Amino acid sequence: MREQHDDDRGPELLDPVPELLDRWRAAVRGAGAATARPAGKGPASTEPASTEPASTEPASTEPASTELASTEPASTEPASTAAGAGLVSRWREPHRHYHTIGHLTAVLDVVDAYAALVARPDLVRLAAWCHDAVYDPRAAGDANERDSADLAGALLRDLGLPAGAVAEVRRLVLLTAGHAVTAGDRDGALLCDADLAVLAGPPEEYDRYAAAVRREYAHVPEPEFRAGRARVLRGLLALPALYRLPALVARWEHPARANLHRELSALT
Repeated sequence: MREQHDDDRGPELLDPVPELLDRWRAAVRGAGAATARPAGKGPASTEPASTEPASTEPASTEPASTELASTEPASTEPASTAAGAGLVSRWREPHRHYHTIGHLTAVLDVVDAYAALVARPDLVRLAAWCHDAVYDPRAAGDANERDSADLAGALLRDLGLPAGAVAEVRRLVLLTAGHAVTAGDRDGALLCDADLAVLAGPPEEYDRYAAAVRREYAHVPEPEFRAGRARVLRGLLALPALYRLPALVARWEHPARANLHRELSALT
């Protein structure tokens, strides 16, 4: 389990975006999206690409039929791609050092590896995409998670997901504020376990994660950062268990707690 960053991949993997967008589109389809319009645009029937070929070009004109097929297929693909690209842009904001597309990819990888254990894996995947989509280190409390949940709701409604699916993704995103999951909530357990997977990495990987978090809070003076970070670590250590799925508890609980105790000792 290695925490990935945008700039530490081999040459053939320097641009992870196409594969990430494929994963996003697959999750949107799997979650039951209906034909939808791109966010912020009018209904598909009013777009030029859908009306011009019928009104101004003969049916046999090849360029017009090619344009129609490539820009307005009868699916969610154009809107889904636009939404996914917007999320990727958020995950690549310059103030992020840990909460990057490397973290997003790592969370998705865990969800994929244990998808068979949950009821609605595609909803968990969509929640993973959205859970840190809004990330402002200066925000107070759970504002980032609440804003991320609101963003998820708006995006997924525009993509035509059923109302119940949208509500579930919002619920899952909000869970990542405190990682407190009720018994029997396997979807929530998988998302939260995946989000905290970095805590169980080898010490050198954990130290890189902690250093990246510090860079995100560079605006906070050292004494205040140490006190605030120590509160976060104590809150995690106070959880009855950091992980909930038995397979991940067995693998990750002990090394994660060891890393947290080690960082806490260094801070205090």
